[in-house]
Amino acid sequence: MANHASNNRIRSTAGNILVYLPGIVVMMSSVVKLVGVPGVVHQMATMGFTGERYALVAILEFVSAGLFLYPRSRSFGLLLLSAFLGGAICAHVQIAEVPKALGPAFLLTLAWSGTWLCHPEVFWSWKKTHAAS
Repeated sequence: MANHASNNRIRSTAGNILVYLPGIVVMMSSVVKLVGVPGVVHQMATMGFTGERYALVAILEFVSAGLFLYPRSRSFGLLLLSAFLGGAICAHVQIAEVPKALGPAFLLTLAWSGTWLCHPEVFWSWKKTHAAS
């Protein structure tokens, strides 16, 4: 019984690390965009994100990360974060910067892995169920 509790504690700790790491990275990325760091502004402009669209991307990134980091809204935050990072992957692929798409893909993998470790029920549809006959 003690071994089971220890495993749950390890799983929860590892899950929290894997949740907070991408959440904080995405949050900091949004702050860098909102502050207007010249290199980031230029990179976003090469992808067509200028003016109001640039601000919208930064705000959506901030909100997605915030909802994901807050435990009570984590499931909705994971959905938004997945959509946001999927869009980032597509944006990089669209302008032939495939290696730069690996960063968002890695963060997305960490976010899903951490969520699964903390909340195994996130993959409820993968469980084998037998319908009553």
